[in-house]
Amino acid sequence: MRFLFLIQGEGRGHLTQAISFAGLLQAEGHELIGVVVGKSPRRSLPEFFVKKIGIDVTSVDSPNFETDGLEKKILLGKTIYTNLFKLPTFWKSLQHIHRVIKERQPDVILNFYEPLGGLYSLFFRPKAAFWTIGHQYLEVHPDFIFPPGRRLEKFLFRMHTRLTAFGAKERLALSFLPKENMAGLRVVPPLLRKEVKELKVSEGDFYLAYMVNPGYSEEILSFATLHPEVKIRAFWDKKGAQEVEHPLPNVSFHKVNDQGFLEAMAACKGLLCTAGFESVCEAMYLGKPVMMVPVAGQYEQACNALDGESSGAGKKAEFFDFELLTTVPLPEKIQTAAYQAWAESWPSVFRKLVNKQTSKT
Repeated sequence: MRFLFLIQGEGRGHLTQAISFAGLLQAEGHELIGVVVGKSPRRSLPEFFVKKIGIDVTSVDSPNFETDGLEKKILLGKTIYTNLFKLPTFWKSLQHIHRVIKERQPDVILNFYEPLGGLYSLFFRPKAAFWTIGHQYLEVHPDFIFPPGRRLEKFLFRMHTRLTAFGAKERLALSFLPKENMAGLRVVPPLLRKEVKELKVSEGDFYLAYMVNPGYSEEILSFATLHPEVKIRAFWDKKGAQEVEHPLPNVSFHKVNDQGFLEAMAACKGLLCTAGFESVCEAMYLGKPVMMVPVAGQYEQACNALDGESSGAGKKAEFFDFELLTTVPLPEKIQTAAYQAWAESWPSVFRKLVNKQTSKT
């Protein structure tokens, strides 16, 4: 079967998931024939993704979050207003996607939570099967935990998530742990690349940090100034940043680098990160303690942190406090082994999906 990917370019999670799925396709004898990534003016597409995905990448302007002046907190009102103002631009992006799809003729369009994917399905009604994948699709599952209150944010999050999956034949919900499938929802393991599984785990003398918004660097620097004995290696995707910066003797900031981040993950004492999904899954696989800080104003990350905590992935925190991370115990070996088995069950899950799809055609 011929697959085309639509990928949300925010952070590294969806990008690394796409790399992993591309490897799965190759291993199972299928073909990746196109990749379209939604881009943001706030960040550039990481070089590691362009190298690893194995095919030319098309970038299009896509809806994205707007942040405060510190590039830290998500501003919901500004996000809605700015994206509404850009609707003509996004329509051009949809037309560009349509041209790529008409040219490549995929059997399956797989959407990695890119909002243009759902809009494309709504307006262009592609002949190809439309699948969508992401942790966010667990929002319909009865086991999923929502932050208390925040009703408007919850409504907008659920509406946005369902929009990305409009018309989807398969909604694939990535989950920290196995859960029961539901009508219209298939719960699937995390998408971890073979590089993660081949890492040699050790315990170095530093803590690892990853932040989806560069404004959180100020919290890291504040802590490091007060605790010069704590070594911190942080990764970010700040546009225009140097490959490596050393603002303090005990702190280094690294531009998001696929292999460098994974090697640091395998050797760190623990991970402190914004509450995405993919980095936490990698840390779980490697048996590392994790602390998750939801991005201020981003409801989705508040949900991620609660789900991660309830799944035994780590602990939730309000800010980048590495001292608090030292109180998080190492996961038990039996817990790590069970999680590894779940993550490695993707080939059988994928074959069931393909068999279901081919039986319909």
